[in-house]
Formats: sequence, structure tokens, C-alpha cells
Amino acid sequence: MAGKRSQVERGGSETGSNAPSSSGRRTVEEAVGARVRALRKQLGMTVAELAGQAGLSVGMLSKIENAATSPSLTTLQALADALNTPISALFAELEEARDCSYVPRGQGVTIDRRGTRAGHQYQLLGHSLRGEVVVEPYLITLSKEAQPYANFRHAGVEFIYMLSGAIAYRHADKLYDLSPGDALFFDAGAPHGPATLTRLPSQFLSIIVYPREA
Repeated sequence: MAGKRSQVERGGSETGSNAPSSSGRRTVEEAVGARVRALRKQLGMTVAELAGQAGLSVGMLSKIENAATSPSLTTLQALADALNTPISALFAELEEARDCSYVPRGQGVTIDRRGTRAGHQYQLLGHSLRGEVVVEPYLITLSKEAQPYANFRHAGVEFIYMLSGAIAYRHADKLYDLSPGDALFFDAGAPHGPATLTRLPSQFLSIIVYPREA
């Protein structure tokens, strides 16, 4: 019971996840703070550098970025000048649309991935339009004509959830036997891919997450 109570206190019952809660729209302070931080990082500036150029203390800038204070218009103008952006840009996230991608059954975009062989079909089920990371969910189908290929390498991390059939999936120097219901999460920088096609046809969900290039 104590565990359940602590989960409710943390907001876990509302989010269904350990991700920070996002209950509706951001406050003005949260939106401005996040925007200032994002613009500062895009310019490669430290907190101390931006604070110095805007005529603020490091502590005050930290409070603004963390939504711990409500900055005056004079302070916002000073920050906008230091970031070389219009003051209106600091409020952009208040009106930012939330991404949502809907793909009806069987209508994912078929993708040819480098290194794939005949019998490997990749269907992209959605895409992220903005943000600091890219998320690519694929439905991968290996037909009876598929051949093993275990030399994929790319940036980010990958999550696999087996839906049907059975394969031995290689990651680096290890093999993992996957059958329906099995999951695998790994650093995608190491060589990986289906090394042994135990039972075909097979199908699995693959979600790839990597940093968006500037």
C-alpha cells in the first residue's frame, strides 16, 4: 500500500509513466523559462555568459529558466537582446502545437533502410515534427524469403517488441532469442539485427530514438 500511495503522490497514476507530469498548458513562467534555456543552448552560451550579457545575476537567470520567478518586461527585453531574438519569441511555446501522428492500419509508409535484404519490410508508423529528439516507430515484417542481417549501426537507442514468429537478435557480441511478448532495449551504436530467423514469417515493433541534428 505504501508503494501505491507514493506512486499517487508522485503523480504516477496520472501520467502512467515516470516522465514529468504535463497537465495541460504550460504557465507563462514555464514557457518563457524553457524558451530562454533552449535559445541559450542553441547559441552555445553558458548560464553565466547569458546572465552577463543581459545584466542579470546567474542566480536570477537560473530562477527564470526554472520557472521559479516571474521576470519583468524589462528583464525579458534584456534577455531577448542578449539572445538576438524578438521578445515575442520568448513566448512562442505558449502557442506551440502538440505533435500527434495517426496512421490507420496497413497505411504506414514503407521505408527502404540501408543494409536491408529482400524479405525485410519496414513500415514507418509515425514521426516527430519538432523537439530535441527524433522518434521513429517501425513495424518490421520478415517474410519467408528474408535473409539474416545483423550489421545495422546508427545513433541513439532502439526498443524492439516481438509480435509474431521467432528470431535470434544480435546486439554487439550477444544473441537474444525473441518470441512474441519478448522485448529488447539497446544502444544502437553497436552492430545489431536479426542474426537467425528461427520461425518465419515474423513481425516486430521497433522504436528508434536519436538526437535531432541542428
